Amino acid sequence: MEQLRGLYPPLSAYDSGWLDTEDGHRIYWELSGNPSGKPAVFIHGGPGGGIAPYHRQLFDPKHYKVLLFDQRGCGRSKPYASLDNNTTWHLVEDIEKLRNMVGVDKWLVFGGSWGSTLALAYAQAYPQHVSEMVLRGIFTLRKQELSWYYQDGASRFFPDKWEKVISILSEEERKDVIAAYRQRLTSSDVNVQLEAARLWSLWEGETVTLLPSGSSASFGEDEFALAFARIENHYFTHLGFLDSDDQLLRNVSRIRHIPAVIVHGRYDMVCQVQNAWDLAQAWPEAELHIVEGAGHSTDEPGILHHLMLATDRFAVK
Repeated sequence: MEQLRGLYPPLSAYDSGWLDTEDGHRIYWELSGNPSGKPAVFIHGGPGGGIAPYHRQLFDPKHYKVLLFDQRGCGRSKPYASLDNNTTWHLVEDIEKLRNMVGVDKWLVFGGSWGSTLALAYAQAYPQHVSEMVLRGIFTLRKQELSWYYQDGASRFFPDKWEKVISILSEEERKDVIAAYRQRLTSSDVNVQLEAARLWSLWEGETVTLLPSGSSASFGEDEFALAFARIENHYFTHLGFLDSDDQLLRNVSRIRHIPAVIVHGRYDMVCQVQNAWDLAQAWPEAELHIVEGAGHSTDEPGILHHLMLATDRFAVK
């Protein structure tokens, strides 16, 4: 039986700073690994999630020069939890500015969940600057995907957890949960914002893994939850600021020449495996791995195994 791959040992960033977007945001970034190594950019999930030290460990530090950054409004980027000038296309341009800052022509693009959405949007806008792609937990931001997770779908697998989400909503508000939460998360009352943010955030924290995980509690911490819920709901309210429901799938033709690995858990309740299947059908050159016995999170052993194999393989190309 093949031994499952794990993360590389912990390591520190060798450089960090803030990129001024010149429209009200300062983007925190850091570099780790080999300063002369193969360039890669890690795109975190959410929207509004932020980077974590273990994300550096997804790449062989001997072979990769990895840029990690906190997207607008979250993590160490400033201003915190801001929705101003915060759209998919602002983030795409931030990534391109970071590439220019680092001074590389092409880099590997790695993204999971919302990170896969943003990775696809960036690659389709700047295919000439993408060498390879590693994508996990595919999310293309179609209405059917939002409805599954925030209206009627995942709720049927987690009725006890979903009950908490809708507990603060009236019967009328429950007909459009995203819109109802939008009202609360943009309220002038910070306490109203925080109550909604905790419930919104914990719903995701408690459903990202196949089996319950103790790490879900961190999703309910005020500081993380406020940015995570406000920014995520902001993007979903505006359907990701995409031109059409199928934009990311329709424009796969722009990136079909880019070597890619797609990894998705069979029992992913956040983003259904159908999403990965649909992407792979549009992109037959991509390598699809449907991981049995796995949910959504990078922490799922089978998912992590395939992600590590992918970054290792691309390191030597």
